[in-house]
Amino acid sequence: MEEIESKIKKPVSGDEVLIKTSADKIKTNMKKEEFISKAEKVKENIKDGNVLQTVLSIRVYMESTSHPFALYRKLRQVNPSAYLFYFNLGDYQVAGSSPEMLVELRNSNVSTCPIAGTRPRGKDEAEDLKLANELLNDKKERSEHIMLVDLGKSDMANISEPGTVTVAEFMKVKFYSYIMHLVSRIEGIKKKELDMFSVLCSFLPAGTLSGVPRIRAMEIIDELELSRRGIYGGAAGYFGFDGDMDMCIAIRTMIIRERNVILQAGAGIVADSVPEKEYDEINNKLKAMIKAVRDE
Repeated sequence: MEEIESKIKKPVSGDEVLIKTSADKIKTNMKKEEFISKAEKVKENIKDGNVLQTVLSIRVYMESTSHPFALYRKLRQVNPSAYLFYFNLGDYQVAGSSPEMLVELRNSNVSTCPIAGTRPRGKDEAEDLKLANELLNDKKERSEHIMLVDLGKSDMANISEPGTVTVAEFMKVKFYSYIMHLVSRIEGIKKKELDMFSVLCSFLPAGTLSGVPRIRAMEIIDELELSRRGIYGGAAGYFGFDGDMDMCIAIRTMIIRERNVILQAGAGIVADSVPEKEYDEINNKLKAMIKAVRDE
């Protein structure tokens, strides 16, 4: 476990990976200028009081002649995370290396770990610490994180015994191969009459992948995004025969169909968002997946 933790915390150096060139066989469904325009439309909706936050995502298309399971093995190597999964669904495969817990149920103990707030990894430990401190003190990032923690507490309260909801960890910086995130952990005790399926439904769709409030945010996403999301932003995990479950959010996830590989990442747009920076954040989230496809 210590070796795995060390790999996760170690920054990855190397050339910048950006969604930019068709010569590199990378295509996207939304160019930078289009993303910025759509992000401004989200901000207009926020100004009009329709939403507080909306997660706008970009889909990336690549090609690979590698076996899908080889891509999964490379992904887990370049982006070790708490949740690693591979599904062979016949016509296509899904490979994921997700850092974000959606919901976990153990006996009657329920946990969720919202992630909101991102910075790229530094070149060394000193730059890592500088960027982590910058992230922790960024008013925009803190405000967005607190809003999504509040949403998580509300979701937890819906399925928990009264008085049992607690914030076990608040706004901790967690390091991954290419990025760092602000992460919190919310816990509760499940109501006796509910089963694991009811618990899962309380947390879907994930607020950190849709927005606040959820319904209006999803309507805006449907209006602005150019492709159906598929598994992106959904859940991956297991249901146990003992009534327990563990589900992550399907991010840092590839859809592989023959030679075609689909990647997707998004950024939460709030009132203080600078669209160019949100676009850069999406690039940072895509780096590990792009590297896995390129290198395999």
